[in-house]
Amino acid sequence: MNGHPVKPSYEVQAGDWIEVNLPEPEPLELVPEEIPLDILYEDEAIIVLNKPAGLVVHPAPGHTKGTLVHALLAHCQNLSGIGGVQRPGIVHRLDRDTSGVMLIAKTDQAHQSLSTQLKNREIIKEYLAVVHGIFKDKKGALSTVIGRHTHDRKKMSVFTRHGRPAVTSYEVIEEFPNYSLVKIQIHTGRTHQIRVHMKYLNHPVVGDPLYGRGTKDHALIQRQALHAKHITFKHPVTGRPMEFEAPLPQDMKNLLEKLRARHGTQSR
Repeated sequence: MNGHPVKPSYEVQAGDWIEVNLPEPEPLELVPEEIPLDILYEDEAIIVLNKPAGLVVHPAPGHTKGTLVHALLAHCQNLSGIGGVQRPGIVHRLDRDTSGVMLIAKTDQAHQSLSTQLKNREIIKEYLAVVHGIFKDKKGALSTVIGRHTHDRKKMSVFTRHGRPAVTSYEVIEEFPNYSLVKIQIHTGRTHQIRVHMKYLNHPVVGDPLYGRGTKDHALIQRQALHAKHITFKHPVTGRPMEFEAPLPQDMKNLLEKLRARHGTQSR
């Protein structure tokens, strides 16, 4: 404004000279990219894959290239269009730095069936997480609402007026000094659900940049220690029960070995 940056609250006056820099427009069409995929299963209707940590699922501001969708477009020509132009085949998401098993729909029929199963809580998704602290109750369930944080738009929160129901159950399967390995099942699919609920229980996920305990976790792991390990569902065409498991990635194996070494326990 008049040659100087101003705050968004500035009220424009008659005679002001406004200068604006517009970024280059983002491409409307997605260009397939040859990105390796770890496919656990594939047929004419679905793909089940093991998403690595660091891979964004679909294009979004700041991530117009190099996403899972770009890789899928290079892998196969037919993907369900129900998710829209930017999200072909995407039935459900994983956060960029969460690894593990994902379902992809290759046809609209498969997409509709899987979405219905998700809505009816018929798809069972099981995660493994390493979190801070020792649980008083080794098994439990949490039911809250989750919505956008009132002050930080990058975060989600249970303390919101406009949240949606979120249900998570957990079970501690291994303990270390000041840390726990937890098996988690989500019964709803809210954004950042596990990360928000673990934070709410005062057991944030190790390495979580938004809800965790800062950079001190970087010596243990470079991302949130959260992995979608197992999924169970009915095949959208045949109705046959199916289940798949994604092996624990090396960085989480290394984390557990470090914690076990501190605790003097053997690998499980």
